[in-house]
Amino acid sequence: MAAWRRWAGRGAAALGVIALGTAGGAWLYRERALPVDSGRLAVRGLPASVGGAPGEVTIERDAHGIPTIRAASAAAAWFGLGFAHAQDRLWQMETHRRIGAGRLAEAFGPAALDTDKFLRALGVRRAAAAQWERLQAQGGEGREALLAYTAGVNAYLGDHLRARPPEFLLLGLHPQPWEPVDSLAWSIMMAWDLGGNWTGELLRLRLASRLDLARIRELLPPYPGEAPLPTADYPALAREWRVADGAHGLDRTIDRLAAAAPESGIEGVGSNNWVVAGSHSRSGKPLLANDPHLKLSSPALWYFARIEAPDLHVAGATLPGLPAVVLGQNRDIAWGYTNTNPDVQDLYLERLDPRDPQRYQTPGGGWARFETREETIAVRGQAPVTLRLRSSRHGPVISDAATAATAGLTGGEAGDGSGERYAIALRWTALEPDPGAITANLRFNRARSVAEFIAAAASHTAPMQNMVVADAQGGQGHIGFVAPGRVPLRKPEHDLRGLVPAPGWEARYDWDGWLDAESTPRERDPARGWIATANQRVVPADYPHFLTSEWTAPWRQQRIEQLLAAQPQHDLDSLAAIQRDERSLAVQPLLATFRAARSQHPGAAALAPALAAFDGQMTADAAAPAVFHAWLRAFTALVLADELGPLWNTAFSERRTFREAIEGIVSRQDGWWCDDKATPAAETCANRADTALDQALAELSQRLGPAPAKWRWSDLHVARSEHRPFSKVAALARFFEVQVPTGGDTHSVNATRVTLHPGPVGSHTYASEHGPSLRALYDLADPSRSRVIHSTGQSGLFFSPHYRDFAADWAAVRYVSLWPQPAGTVRKLVLTAQDGAGQ
Repeated sequence: MAAWRRWAGRGAAALGVIALGTAGGAWLYRERALPVDSGRLAVRGLPASVGGAPGEVTIERDAHGIPTIRAASAAAAWFGLGFAHAQDRLWQMETHRRIGAGRLAEAFGPAALDTDKFLRALGVRRAAAAQWERLQAQGGEGREALLAYTAGVNAYLGDHLRARPPEFLLLGLHPQPWEPVDSLAWSIMMAWDLGGNWTGELLRLRLASRLDLARIRELLPPYPGEAPLPTADYPALAREWRVADGAHGLDRTIDRLAAAAPESGIEGVGSNNWVVAGSHSRSGKPLLANDPHLKLSSPALWYFARIEAPDLHVAGATLPGLPAVVLGQNRDIAWGYTNTNPDVQDLYLERLDPRDPQRYQTPGGGWARFETREETIAVRGQAPVTLRLRSSRHGPVISDAATAATAGLTGGEAGDGSGERYAIALRWTALEPDPGAITANLRFNRARSVAEFIAAAASHTAPMQNMVVADAQGGQGHIGFVAPGRVPLRKPEHDLRGLVPAPGWEARYDWDGWLDAESTPRERDPARGWIATANQRVVPADYPHFLTSEWTAPWRQQRIEQLLAAQPQHDLDSLAAIQRDERSLAVQPLLATFRAARSQHPGAAALAPALAAFDGQMTADAAAPAVFHAWLRAFTALVLADELGPLWNTAFSERRTFREAIEGIVSRQDGWWCDDKATPAAETCANRADTALDQALAELSQRLGPAPAKWRWSDLHVARSEHRPFSKVAALARFFEVQVPTGGDTHSVNATRVTLHPGPVGSHTYASEHGPSLRALYDLADPSRSRVIHSTGQSGLFFSPHYRDFAADWAAVRYVSLWPQPAGTVRKLVLTAQDGAGQ
């Protein structure tokens, strides 16, 4: 026993030494991985100041880690932003670069291969390379900013990266030098996130195998108050295509294509912005609010920065990877975006020559040969995969990604035409070789008036955005709105209206040029004293041009209007109250059906008073919002799943159109939809509502426990900021992922989207994975009062104090100052030209 104790003691001492060594090593790694943020660093590639003399850049970080970057030239300032982005968000930039290049499988293995195939087929990096080539030929500020920014990133990577961020270490990766094309590719991917009409086209084509045109229009109804777009009978067309396709599986190709593509075009979620004229503000100058709703991520998509250089004094939200303040304020103006959601994507079925599948039919009956290329995808732990990819006269053949999904991991090929009757090509404005978006952003940063901002917007290409802007000129300043972007013109004889893939061999479906930049929607200084957009229809009924038929329903817009009209004058506090608002007007059309539902569940009686009083207020600590959304999820499934069949599990989400379909079915008491086709009984909508409440209460009892008095909406509705890729690794997720409970729902002004996809107890069903990625309030009378917040923190290093320090304030709708405050600098870093020479 004594010997055992002696050896145990020695073992414990040894373990203690190992633990201390491990702790010491972890501490040392952490200290080296955190960026140097004070003192002086000599860097390569620092642009020279005006006159050619060596310059320097200062990066002063405040208590929140927000940098103020001061430089003697704009180029040097963008160099400093690139350096700061690399210091704080290097892994995020790496994932952005890999997404744009279709190089995820190289880092993450075979699970990412299908996404890479789609991105390679789409040709994002090829399009970015073409844009960079044009930008180099044009010269000017866009080229200079990208080169300077790239030099700043690489100055950090080359000489001042002391320890790789933990994601690089855990995956065994090393950062590579940044290139301007990486920045442009990420800009295209942002347009992808904000687009997605092509997914609706595929969905309609898939539905056409199960439903007739009238039923599809009921399931995917038009914008409230409008009639369906008059179109050809595309389900009949689809039947012809399927007959011609025989057993070769157009449907299988479509299913694989939809599964392989990265997420885009999320319905039922959007953004808010509004601008209040000086005549309606307590200060006498305009106020502006903005909260763009995007995928929540750890770290947040946005990075706050302040840029000061000659003729450049701007602060706001930047995107790591890009040299500009995308949303923000300068000395003279403030601006904010929401998504217009225009129809700027069209799919085309290309009919293949049965004698030579490398040719496709063109108008007039002739045949053209595809442009082809080969690309090789490196796959972690597997042999590389070679793809043969094609492009038609319309654009990239994205169905090659679906064909490639059947290839093995030992080096298969796609797009060889074997067994195909059709290929699917995509025309999309963001793939055009015009780099106008970066140029427009830089001009916005310098604009001094509403008029200058709107003029600068003419060069913006994609994504099309609803931009509100305010200035302080004159007595009460000015406010304005413009929705710039490249919009395709479709011919009058286009009888599919971009709703489904079109026959590529018919010229009537080809685009017919672009809408003139001066003809996009705009407004200045309206008499009502404010402008607000929330992804609703932003053009009047007599607007002569077609932008889209798929605006987001106007519930958030209507609520914002109510709150703006509720008081004659506003200040930043009243605008903050609007951003906090959790009343969901989308509940109203279904409220009577919900309240009338009856359940035999033991908890129903205890919940009855709360459900009877529920009016759509999505309060975090209340039970009624949880019951409503669980009921809505169950009711929607009971009504629609039997008609959709296998499509239900792949197509269901909180789509605006599905929600409105349910409203229409309820208002008509439509027995065809409400009846369960699998039973002999004829179920009614009231039957389904009762059953849905039974199912909802049973589900919530499993998820939240048997006592309804303890149920809280925020116990289900957690804002989940996903980390790529470690949210998928249970042992790491708790370190890298940021979660906070929240109120609101998809259609409240505080738009924390409700995830309603099917999932077992313990899954992320009801979580908010899309929401206000940032909130901003701008005061044109006194910019020092302007305030902002985003969803995580400034740092991308999980052990940094600035990794998640914004999360609680974001959930509570609190803010930090946009502009530097007196005595606000905590750490100051000075970058000087190495060897005293600028470049």
